[in-house]
Amino acid sequence: MSIPSLKGYALPAGSELPENKVSWTFEPARGALLIHDMQNYFINFWGEDCPMIAQVIRNIAALRDYCHHNGIPVYYTAQPNQQSDEDRALLNDMWGPGLNKHPEQQKIVDGLAPQPQDEVLVKWRYSAFHRSPLEQHLKETGRDQLIICGVYAHIGCLTTAIDAFMRDIQPFMVADGLADFSREEHLMALKYTAGRAGKVVTTEDLIPVPLSKAQLRALIQPLLDEDETPEDDENLIDYGLDSVRMMALAARWRKVYSDIDFVMLAKDPTLAAWWALLSREGRV
Repeated sequence: MSIPSLKGYALPAGSELPENKVSWTFEPARGALLIHDMQNYFINFWGEDCPMIAQVIRNIAALRDYCHHNGIPVYYTAQPNQQSDEDRALLNDMWGPGLNKHPEQQKIVDGLAPQPQDEVLVKWRYSAFHRSPLEQHLKETGRDQLIICGVYAHIGCLTTAIDAFMRDIQPFMVADGLADFSREEHLMALKYTAGRAGKVVTTEDLIPVPLSKAQLRALIQPLLDEDETPEDDENLIDYGLDSVRMMALAARWRKVYSDIDFVMLAKDPTLAAWWALLSREGRV
């Protein structure tokens, strides 16, 4: 009846992503970010130190920083830790008492703790719109696009995307900013969204260039063979960064800086040098 113990998997990326039926472009002036149910209770089903969850949290944190930087509203959903039988209703039949048995796990995970400017919505059902002011707040601020990330992809996140679509709000499901019971269910949620209710994107699609040196470090660290974190002026190649990954980074960052190429990155492969390139003026 309750959520089972979960195992990490490789996040969907690249050629695995479904073909989108719509060609919507995310526009910061029209958008908002929804961080869905990233509470300790739901994340703890993966156990401690799950690499997939760590990456999802990093990606969501980068999206949140991007939204703060660009004046995009950020919303969270969070179930209350005390819910009456009337409030839970059929959720009791499907999932049991949930957070009622673990009230101490109600908080949002530390890596994504809401900031003062963010709004936390009380979550009652799969859809973030149910019994919440989300739609009203989006309309009041002229927002009709919603970035969706969090857990679980095929349950609350997908239902929220469908509900947004039904309300004429364009949902953008972030493939590498979601986690699910299994890779198959994760991919199913993306396929349904792309073909029926929204657009599937990646963190890179929305923010090709990190906004801080800390974000750059978080982006580079998973690409290294060494567990140790390099200093700003240390050669990243010595830590296992290979030419294929460096070329992929060059292609990604060239979307914003047209002069960046592999040779430029390879000339001085350090965090300090790369941040100097990415923090300068002159974006295309």
